[in-house]
Amino acid sequence: MREATFLGFGNPVDPRPDELQAWAYHPESVPLNTMPRDWDLLISGDVLGPTLFELAMDRQCPARRFAQHCMYIYAADGVRQNASGQRKRRLKKFVERAEEVGDEPMQIWAHNCRVLMTRPELFDHHDWMEGGLVRHPRRLGLFNRR
Repeated sequence: MREATFLGFGNPVDPRPDELQAWAYHPESVPLNTMPRDWDLLISGDVLGPTLFELAMDRQCPARRFAQHCMYIYAADGVRQNASGQRKRRLKKFVERAEEVGDEPMQIWAHNCRVLMTRPELFDHHDWMEGGLVRHPRRLGLFNRR
């Protein structure tokens, strides 16, 4: 991805893809702790999903771990029973791409997504929504019990 100069967010609650991408290469300009509460949840939707995925795949992106965290949120939302067909299809494409060309953290993400798709009852809020699987990367097992 090409780095752009970050000029700030027009609306931090609803950033444009190009703003998010520019910020991700200069995250010190607007630290995460100054963003709106639950910003990760607010931006982890379909509009910014492709941007977040590209940032999560980029080994050189300074905000990569944050983007990976958002992709865990995106995936957890995408396996819900009432998730849109578009979200499920897009998630499947992201998983396939991460499996094909992703490095270890993204291959772990893809593996964990496949486990959750197969066994949604293994969803753990802390791991998927609060960054647990990014802070403590591990492959979930299909045979875990809750």
